[in-house]
Amino acid sequence: MEWIRGLGFIPVGFAVGAIGTLLGAGGGFLVAPLLLLIYPRENPEAVTSISLAVVFFNAASGSVAYARMRRIDYRAGILFAAAAVPGAVLGSLTTQFIRRTTFDLLFGAVMVIAGAYLLFNPAGSATSPGGSLLPTDRPRYHLGLGMGLSAGVGYVSSVLGVGGGFIHVPALVRLLGFPVHTATATSHFILAIMALTGTLAHIASGSFGPQGFRLTALLALGVVPGAQLGARLSNRVPGSRIIRGLGVVLLGVGIHLFRQALR
Repeated sequence: MEWIRGLGFIPVGFAVGAIGTLLGAGGGFLVAPLLLLIYPRENPEAVTSISLAVVFFNAASGSVAYARMRRIDYRAGILFAAAAVPGAVLGSLTTQFIRRTTFDLLFGAVMVIAGAYLLFNPAGSATSPGGSLLPTDRPRYHLGLGMGLSAGVGYVSSVLGVGGGFIHVPALVRLLGFPVHTATATSHFILAIMALTGTLAHIASGSFGPQGFRLTALLALGVVPGAQLGARLSNRVPGSRIIRGLGVVLLGVGIHLFRQALR
């Protein structure tokens, strides 16, 4: 019966891959709270290690699809990923010092704040066509600001095991002037590098046990094809809906975690 229950993670992974890639958020904001609910006694380090590994598979698969569409800004992606890597390593090592109840409250607070901001402050959520990225489409952005934001996102996302796309996409759009569809694609590229770094740090610290590898494998079987579907759907969904959809999901996840932590 255990293996039958385990197979249920495959369709869950598919949904996570599709939704996470469509929103450019990596899917960790869905995986982490799901694991927190299923394993209420598991320590935060184990949960975040699995979630980050799933984010890597999701982001890597989605990045391949976005690369075919030529929507990734590689220059920005490489520079911002390089800034995020040190924070990702530090964040992975920080999680082991956080108690479970504190982790749930922290996770919930970040989700609620981010979700409410996106949902109730629609200004700046401009739409953009989902076509290929042309040289004339490349935004002019403040490099120092972008790298500073990426460093912070790398740390926070690794502490929470969420990948950080729910922060990165709005930041790329609202603060750095990226078109929404370019932001989701570039964010996925950054997440793939950042999540891999955080996962390797967890493996090196010994927090990624046999159960972690097993759950990651099951979720990855669904996440990889789901990410391909999410990338295709992104061509048909307006950018403003992506931003608002992300806000609704984050707000719901945050409220649920608050309720769980305060029981």
